[in-house]
Amino acid sequence: MKNTKIIVRAKSKLYPIYFGDKIINRTGKLIQKNLPNVKKICIISDKNIPLALVKKLNKSLKKYNPKVYRLSAKEKIKSFKIAYNFIEWLLKNNFNRSDCIIALGGGILGDLSAFVSSLTKRGVKFINIPSTLLAQVDASIGGKTSVNSSQGKNLIGTFYQPDFVLVDISLLNSLPRREMVCGYAEILKHALILDRKFFLWLTKNAKKMINNKDKNLLKIAIMRSCKIKSKIINKDEREKNLRMILNFGHTFAHGLEGAKNFSKKLNHGEAVLLGMMMASQLSYKKKLLSLKDLTLIIKHYFSLNLPMKIKNLFKKREINKIISFMKKDKKNINEKINLILIKKIGKTTRPNSSIVNTNELKKFLTASYT
Repeated sequence: MKNTKIIVRAKSKLYPIYFGDKIINRTGKLIQKNLPNVKKICIISDKNIPLALVKKLNKSLKKYNPKVYRLSAKEKIKSFKIAYNFIEWLLKNNFNRSDCIIALGGGILGDLSAFVSSLTKRGVKFINIPSTLLAQVDASIGGKTSVNSSQGKNLIGTFYQPDFVLVDISLLNSLPRREMVCGYAEILKHALILDRKFFLWLTKNAKKMINNKDKNLLKIAIMRSCKIKSKIINKDEREKNLRMILNFGHTFAHGLEGAKNFSKKLNHGEAVLLGMMMASQLSYKKKLLSLKDLTLIIKHYFSLNLPMKIKNLFKKREINKIISFMKKDKKNINEKINLILIKKIGKTTRPNSSIVNTNELKKFLTASYT
């Protein structure tokens, strides 16, 4: 598989995303090329990643003698306490702005590592090596960092772009199907919001990607997703307007995740899939989306056996809890709920143009139980 790259041209920083198979072995050389002044490196790794992969990364960085921390990547590690402990350790070991943190893991670990990187001495170097499909196509790109609050998910954070991202397709080899589906949610989202041709391509190729992990198809889909996201970030890095369309399905998703106490009963990708289906159905109800396009989306879900009905996971009495978490979403500007809806496959409503009140939302969610 040929190695390739794209450039993210965010307002605050220009940086490359490298794509390939087993390119984790080239990390050391890429650091020498992009970050020649680095002397100290700390690798923050997910405990679920096979030790052999961590050793490969370590081997490519042997001249730096990196420190390795392995964490159990659960939502509870995205906390001020964990972040503070890491920052204290970095300061005790005299990490400077020219030194580097490498995140080797999924979105949870990437969010935490980027948050720590952004705050330590107001910014140390940061490299993201995403190990899940979800992180490779979405979470690792765009510079959002975060930890959670008791009031909701990702409510505390900064914008801090990485120095480069390394997307190694071979890291997906050990992922179970559930994690592949989780990542596919964001690939599908990118197609639905901005690229109808990509959606039609996915209808033909998604099964081989998810079930067979076809590397060539995965690379095409991952690169196309990253290009869509980087195109949006180039225009709106700090989510003042256009970038909000990347939240299609996510306001519903954060409500669903919160109602399940951010537990493993419902992972982020599954919540996003449910959220996008709900947003699509609400778009149809509001006469924004045609029945033809809604039917195409529903058929796609059925063909891949994707989660699409909240009544299979939530009791009707939990609707109020879902709405309560949706109201806390950081994109809301008043008591009403700000949604990104869809006008057709490949085009969303404008940010801040689809505002619903809680009564309307409650009626809509309740109707799905009939």
